[in-house]
Amino acid sequence: MAEAQSTPDQDPLSKIDTTVPHSARIWNYWMGGKDNYDIDRVAGDAYRETAPNIETMARASRDYLIRTVTFVAGELGIRQFLDIGTGLPSYDNTHEVAQRVAPESRIVYVDNDPLVLRHAQALLTSTPEGVTNYIDADLHEPEKILAQAGEILDFSKPVALMLMGILGHIQDYEEAKSIVRRLQAALPSGSYFVHYDSTDTDTALKEAQQGYDDTGAIPYVLRSPEQISAYYEGLELLEPGIVSCPLWRPEPGTSPEPTDVYGGVARKP
Repeated sequence: MAEAQSTPDQDPLSKIDTTVPHSARIWNYWMGGKDNYDIDRVAGDAYRETAPNIETMARASRDYLIRTVTFVAGELGIRQFLDIGTGLPSYDNTHEVAQRVAPESRIVYVDNDPLVLRHAQALLTSTPEGVTNYIDADLHEPEKILAQAGEILDFSKPVALMLMGILGHIQDYEEAKSIVRRLQAALPSGSYFVHYDSTDTDTALKEAQQGYDDTGAIPYVLRSPEQISAYYEGLELLEPGIVSCPLWRPEPGTSPEPTDVYGGVARKP
């Protein structure tokens, strides 16, 4: 029988601050979703006016998630996924993609945003053979995440650790690297690290991001591809390495254009 459970706050809506924009809600707006507020749409429009490519980046990031999860569950045979920084439900979420490939897949989502908590039940669906669960926790506390995830996932078997567009919210770069190391250290050999983050490779994007940060919202740090590559140290990078997400194993017959979001898939030896 399917397992689908969570431990969300009983009144998450009371914690939602609609006076400042929020990245998860703006991302939802750019993706065509409805889970956002006027403040988010204003900020999203201002960002897009400065960096018109941002909606392309948002959709490219989701397409990258679909391709990587399909690959990890399919060709690599991984059946456990720890997706930290879930964001708001969209099309083809991690559990939907993984369980489409392998219905017995077990997925644990992690986030601490009250609106995501509000939508946890939308995320918490599962095939009869698999498990989908949700943890309310902060990326700044990786040990807490691992302890709770360990009640659902078997860390004696390979796990796909997913950090998709979330590490930029860790302001201090050394702390971001430390968090990644601590999470990776808990994974057994044969596990995989799946990741992307936006880069500082475009002047317009940097200007738009600064404008967003100045609103009082939780900032997002754009980092260089070289800084991003440090997250993969000690792992075995799969081809084509750390690249602009549209260029990571694109669908046959397509001609993708690079954009300013980079990622890769790597195996823990």
